[in-house]
Amino acid sequence: MPDSLNSHEARVLGVLIEKAFTTPDQYPLTLNALTNGCNQKSNRSPKVDYGEAEVSVALDGLRFKHIAGALTGGRAERWRHTALEHFDISERALAVLGELLLRGAQPQGELRTRASRMQPIGSLEELAETLRELQQAGFVQRIGPAPGSRAERWQQLLSEEDGQAAAATEKPRPSPSTRAPRIPDLEARVTHLEQQLALLAKQLGVDLGATSSPPQEEN
Repeated sequence: MPDSLNSHEARVLGVLIEKAFTTPDQYPLTLNALTNGCNQKSNRSPKVDYGEAEVSVALDGLRFKHIAGALTGGRAERWRHTALEHFDISERALAVLGELLLRGAQPQGELRTRASRMQPIGSLEELAETLRELQQAGFVQRIGPAPGSRAERWQQLLSEEDGQAAAATEKPRPSPSTRAPRIPDLEARVTHLEQQLALLAKQLGVDLGATSSPPQEEN
């Protein structure tokens, strides 16, 4: 299992994986092409606006972790990932991992459709088999549904920041025992307490309306 990636490194690695599969004639990527790939509006979540300096720092981090490398000798330095060899997983598993790096946690149906543009995934059963491969290697985990959905999602574990963000969005709902009481309930309780107090005062012969008056001194 490699070192944890920050959000910039995760996005850059996801783009390198994607472009290696989808545009092999333009791969490896120049720094400019890689920056554009990070910032593109389609197939990305969240949307980002990285500068070349930020992408360059992320590339240095990936190179230090032996997940990416540069090819020199042309007019511009070009970058490629080494994730297939470094992670020792199948190409289909790498495509699924790349999709999770680019778009975050996803349910299986969406993940299959989106990852299939990189590597063919013929059925949900094939995807489930691939996810088991990644899960056993410690690259992904199953998490709860997104708000308003019932479908469980899969999340990559390479990026620590991504995992923390996903956990933050899944705030537990208050249980009935801890939920704040409604206003009508509070009003009913106040009315009940007032009635109990009036009954107690009557039994003791106390006039509640006169309790605020100072006591009279006896001669």
